[in-house]
Amino acid sequence: MLQNLPSSTENLLKWTWVEIEPYYKELKDRPLTEENVNAWLKDWSDLSRHVSEINWRLEVLTTVDTSNKKSEEALKKFFDKIFPNMQKGENDLKKKLLESGLEPKGFEIALRNMRAEADLFRDENLPIISEEQKICLDYDKIAGAQTVLWEGEERTIMQMSPLQLENDRAIREKAFKLVIERQFADFESLGEVWSRLMPLRRKIAENAGKKDYREYMWQQKLRFDYTPQDAKSFHNAIEEVVVPAVVRAYERRRKRLNVDTLRPWDTKVDQFGNEPLRPFKTMDELNAGTKLIFDNVDPELGRRFQVMIDEGLLDLDNRKNKAPGGYCTMFPVSNRPFIFMNSVGTHQDVQTLLHEGGHSFHVFETANIDLIHNINTPMEFNEVASMAMELLASPKLIESGMYTESETARARIEHLEICLLLWTLLAQADAFTHWIYENHDLATDPVKCSEQWSLLHDRYMAGPDWSGLEQYKAASWQAILHFYKYPFYIIEYALAQLGAAQIWANSLTDYEGAVKAYRKALSLGSTVTLPELYNAANAKFAFDAPTLKRSVDLMEQIIEDMESKL
Repeated sequence: MLQNLPSSTENLLKWTWVEIEPYYKELKDRPLTEENVNAWLKDWSDLSRHVSEINWRLEVLTTVDTSNKKSEEALKKFFDKIFPNMQKGENDLKKKLLESGLEPKGFEIALRNMRAEADLFRDENLPIISEEQKICLDYDKIAGAQTVLWEGEERTIMQMSPLQLENDRAIREKAFKLVIERQFADFESLGEVWSRLMPLRRKIAENAGKKDYREYMWQQKLRFDYTPQDAKSFHNAIEEVVVPAVVRAYERRRKRLNVDTLRPWDTKVDQFGNEPLRPFKTMDELNAGTKLIFDNVDPELGRRFQVMIDEGLLDLDNRKNKAPGGYCTMFPVSNRPFIFMNSVGTHQDVQTLLHEGGHSFHVFETANIDLIHNINTPMEFNEVASMAMELLASPKLIESGMYTESETARARIEHLEICLLLWTLLAQADAFTHWIYENHDLATDPVKCSEQWSLLHDRYMAGPDWSGLEQYKAASWQAILHFYKYPFYIIEYALAQLGAAQIWANSLTDYEGAVKAYRKALSLGSTVTLPELYNAANAKFAFDAPTLKRSVDLMEQIIEDMESKL
């Protein structure tokens, strides 16, 4: 058994490769037999948990304060000194296990994954991947520093978002233009970051013997159950089934707002002329209300959310020098989740916390799985955890004390329309990603990327009129951090939302049974295949238009039902 692994976060963050390397060496040198393989795997898992926790603790420290030079340097040092050596150490242990021919019971999926990972691994890629991750920090710094002056007050881009909910159209237009102009001001600097990333990604794929970066990422993301062509088929299904539903929603909105032409600043304001939903004022109110929602979905989930409140595992408010976006990560030593987001007091913040809460419950549900290798669930199912929670929680908003009955109806309409719109945005974004790595030379030029983004926008995002704003529309891809930091982490959301919609549909006839199946599926971790995870949740892993249409039809029906409650 491994001895003297750090017992505190403080000591863990002091670890250097000098302290870590002997543990990998001992595991590599230890004879591996059928009798000791399970103990060996447990030791390997414990070591991996500790090193991964260093990574995620430092990621959290840098995102909660992008101006903290000490944290930034510590993370860069991790990427320079620990990460490449850790990757090599992990690969050595994978090779040792694979070459032994041993196949421990319950480890079948992990072995399949390891074979794919070992096939991709190249020593020469380690410094390149490390450099790639450091360049991505530059994206965070540039995007995180974007502020505008609004009525004499400096505001972050996120802090400007509530202005899109104002009923005064002139305010919305002014705020919208101020934000896109500020973002566009960084086109050159973000383009320079992009142009540094693209050659690295090509080299990574070449070193691994792959024809392009997409082929590399498909294997790196362990996509055994679908192909790039399946993804493109899903893009087409979304264009066929969802785009017309979104066009219908936009036309209803245009008529209700009584405008001749729907503009980009008309898409978020309440279409019924009500004041913006402001469900909470403080983070304490957001926490308390969200806990009540989770209590009513399943009391155990409410108890788990309270643990996160009590243990300081939430950083929810927006502020300057905080990285954009939201995430839920896992501290694998303590088996605890951590939620990061940028709340500014809107209903969308509640939706985001419900979404990230779903991810956090996934961490709790897999806490009893001994080996970290059996926890790393495919992203296509990770997002089912979050998106299904949004839908399962939506009827329970009224229980939070933050919404009246009519406000709950408004919130549900808004959420379901966002779900429909999200499918179209994801189809656009994933199609864009495929284009990038099918046309690597061309796509290294940010201007060419903008041209393609604009074409795809017109195909999938029909509705608002961007006349006079074409250059900003074309450049808006730079505001989506996934293209920079998480390439090909897009289609997962679209597929998962279809799985989530099926779980939600089940809940309309058997709520308790649907939640039970959802939790059961989460608890499986990665011990079964992706289609089997969906099946465990009583859903189908699908790309086809008929399955998608059933979910879209249900969403449109519930929207109509909710409109009758206003």
